Amino acid sequence: MAIVSGLIVSVDAFFIGISLGLQKQCRYRYLLIINAVLLVLCLAGYLVAERIYYRIPFEPDWIVGVSFLALGTGNIVQCLRKRKRRKECAALLSDAAPASKKTIVLSGVVMSVEAMLITMGITFLFLPRATLWIPLTVAFAHLGYSTLSFWGVRGRHAQKIPATISQILSGCALLAYGAMALL
Repeated sequence: MAIVSGLIVSVDAFFIGISLGLQKQCRYRYLLIINAVLLVLCLAGYLVAERIYYRIPFEPDWIVGVSFLALGTGNIVQCLRKRKRRKECAALLSDAAPASKKTIVLSGVVMSVEAMLITMGITFLFLPRATLWIPLTVAFAHLGYSTLSFWGVRGRHAQKIPATISQILSGCALLAYGAMALL
């Protein structure tokens, strides 16, 4: 069940892969570097969760839920603020300006921290039976989903999808995970 949970909650990596795949200056090796960092953070999240679970005086799901809500909200707000700065009122339907390297790095950081929180959340849920399969499943599911969508949008017809929509969908997925963790 922990492995299935890791696969299910990693679906937002699909939207991040779309977002990065739509950026012409983003290379696949950037996605591999992001996922290597993500794997390390997943392993760290697993080890931290095991050690702090019994020291938390309240339900750990609150930490995970609030963290997801904050990440999702931050992702959406950052995306919309960038839109507003470019003064494109009908912006959700056209993405003429490419993303900067800073945006690619920020997407990677958000994806990695979110994966670490997913790992911690699943570990909290399945302790004391949690195993090393949890961080490995989350990390490799992120790699698989983001790779699939990255290469999927590199096609001729998919280039018309605005990157903003995938960033907002990724933020909404994080909000949904946060709400599920709190409930």
